[in-house]
Amino acid sequence: MDLDRIDREILLAVQADGRITNASLADSVGLSETPCARRLRRLEADGFIEGYRATLSRRALDLGLMAFTQIRFGMHDRELTDRFEREVQGIPRIVACHNVAGTADYMLTVVARDLDDYGAFVRDVIRTLPGVTSVESILSLREVKRHGGLPLL
Repeated sequence: MDLDRIDREILLAVQADGRITNASLADSVGLSETPCARRLRRLEADGFIEGYRATLSRRALDLGLMAFTQIRFGMHDRELTDRFEREVQGIPRIVACHNVAGTADYMLTVVARDLDDYGAFVRDVIRTLPGVTSVESILSLREVKRHGGLPLL
């Protein structure tokens, strides 16, 4: 499906503010409310909008440490990687998981209260996940950009 200028403006607006009212959205893109609501429903139905969510504060939740954790496997077995991926889904501290190319097999984004908390999590949880033979951590010193949204190319 081709997106026209108004569809793109709608997507940018709801990406910036998922709680924007239909009236404000319609006004910002230059439509009346009914056609705007119709377009928004179509963009949702066509899969351009996957959902809406709130952005929580790591600081307020006392999750001051963010780590990028590279995981390596000793052997590459489909059943093992499937088990690893299933288990990762159920661990809330792992906020993102990517199967990557390069020296690592997976890149995790992990949050923790502090370095001691993260160390215990690596020892007690990450190292016990199926297939994991090597763990390398990269600690975030400062978050420069967060949830910038997807570009509409």
